[in-house]
Amino acid sequence: MLLISCPYCGERPEIEFSYGGEAHVVRAPATASDDEWTAFLYQRSNARGSYAERWRHAHGCGRFFNARRNTVTDFFETTYRIGEQPE
Repeated sequence: MLLISCPYCGERPEIEFSYGGEAHVVRAPATASDDEWTAFLYQRSNARGSYAERWRHAHGCGRFFNARRNTVTDFFETTYRIGEQPE
């Protein structure tokens, strides 16, 4: 079983978490064109290797946090609170 380290609760099994998409995405402004909104909603880098993601500890504290995960090995390199930078 994959263990994920919640920065608030500590290490827990993966079934307690839900994926929240790519981290550090800047929201499109309210005046954005249709093409800009489409890019904001649907276009992600989906990089191979180390990737910043947002996760939620759904069956625990309920908080969102960021993680750097290697998409090739599925290994979580680090987790950190929203607003913080990874170590």
